[in-house]
Amino acid sequence: MSESCNHNCSSCGENCSSRTAEQTSFLEALNPKSSVKKVIGIVSGKGGVGKSLVTSMMAVKMQAKGKHAAILDADITGPSIPKAFGVHETVGVTEDNLMVPARTYTGIQILSANLILERETDPVIWRGPIVAGVVKQFWSEALWEDVDYMFVDMPPGTGDVPLTVFQSLPVDGILIVTSPQELVSMIVGKAVNMAKKMDIPIIGLIENMSYLECPDCGKRISVFGESHIEDVAKEYGIPVLAQIPIDPKIAEAVDQGTAEYIEAPWMDEAVRRVEEM
Repeated sequence: MSESCNHNCSSCGENCSSRTAEQTSFLEALNPKSSVKKVIGIVSGKGGVGKSLVTSMMAVKMQAKGKHAAILDADITGPSIPKAFGVHETVGVTEDNLMVPARTYTGIQILSANLILERETDPVIWRGPIVAGVVKQFWSEALWEDVDYMFVDMPPGTGDVPLTVFQSLPVDGILIVTSPQELVSMIVGKAVNMAKKMDIPIIGLIENMSYLECPDCGKRISVFGESHIEDVAKEYGIPVLAQIPIDPKIAEAVDQGTAEYIEAPWMDEAVRRVEEM
C-alpha cells in the first residue's frame, strides 16, 4: 500500500494487498435477462490509432463465423461505432426500463452514446464519474441477447473509463492497438502495465496503418516509417496478431456506414486467438 493511499480502491489501479479482498466487489452484475459469454477490450495508450476500426472488424469477423457479436462503445465522449455501421436510430427501452441495443444489418448488437443523444452532433460534456457511470449502465442496464463475444471499444489512455471497464466488467482479455511510430514502445507499455496491474490477460498486439500497398506493383510502402511492432512484441512477450494496411477502401466503407462489407483477411489470426480463449 502506498503512503499516499486514501483507501478509496474504486479510484485506484494498484494491485496491493489492501484491495485484493474487495476487488471482486467492483464487478457490475449483468442483468438476469442478458447473456454475454466473453468480453474483449480494445485498448491503446494513445488516441488516433484505430481502436474503433479494430473493434468493428473483430465484431464483423465473429458475426460472419456464425457467432453472436456485440459492441459496447465505451468511448463515450468520442463515439464512432454507429457511423461505421450506418446505425442512426436511438436505442429502444423495454417495459422494465432496459436499454435495447441497436442492431446492424447482419445482427451485431451495439450500444453507444450517440444512440442515446437527441442529435448525433450533440457534444457529450460530462465529467469523469458520469461517463464511467454510463459505461456501467451500458453493461448492466441493457438487454444483451445471447452474445458470444462482446467487444468493448475503449477511449484512449489509462484514465477513468478503462479503469471502470477493467474493474466493473468481467474482461476476459484485451487487444492492444498501435501504429508504426517511434512512440510505439511507450504507447504499448502504458497499456501493458495497466493490464498487468489490473490482472487482465493480454491477447496480443494489432498494428494499424502498418503499410501502403502500391496498386500498380504490389510493393509495400512504409508511409509512417519502418514498423517497430516486432521489437516491442518481443520486449513485452506479446504476439503480433495483425498488421492492418492503409487502404482508402477501408476509410470509404467506414465513412459510408458499410463496415460490415470489409473482408479484413488480416484480422484472421486475431479472431482465431480470441476464439481459443
